[in-house]
Amino acid sequence: MRKTVQMSSLLLCLLPALAAAQQAPRPGDVETLDGILDAWYDIVSVPAGETPDWARDSTLYLPETRFVILGDGEGEAPDRATIMDHAQFAEAVGDISAGFFESEIHRVTQRFGNMVHVFSTYEFAQAEGEPIQGRGINSIQLFFDGTRWWIVGAAWRNETDEHPIPEEFLP
Repeated sequence: MRKTVQMSSLLLCLLPALAAAQQAPRPGDVETLDGILDAWYDIVSVPAGETPDWARDSTLYLPETRFVILGDGEGEAPDRATIMDHAQFAEAVGDISAGFFESEIHRVTQRFGNMVHVFSTYEFAQAEGEPIQGRGINSIQLFFDGTRWWIVGAAWRNETDEHPIPEEFLP
């Protein structure tokens, strides 16, 4: 039993190294909390005719990170949670050839040791400087392994008339 616990602990310690072996992250993307959150938004914000850099994006996450869309999106039931891994998330984004720009407008951060939870309020439009099409909140869980930041999990929900963004999450 003790050997199993030790092996499990060793594997958990190695997961970040295994993920990094696929492609090295840009140092500026993972050295600071601001860096990883800036990269999060930068990667999905693409002008018309371009696609997100999914290889770069994959360097931000632990291999088993899950993405959760919480209802109220186009065609989604309000009480539904759609859970995806990174490949499914990239596929779900689909064709954004018309362009997509998402930016953070406010952040609430809570930290305990090397564990951080961020409520990151966003707004999105088809292109930078275009009229805002909507807003929502990303709930992002991260941890620092002593060398770099990792996104452990992320969930998000778009704002609706029934679910306006609370004042504490607005600038």
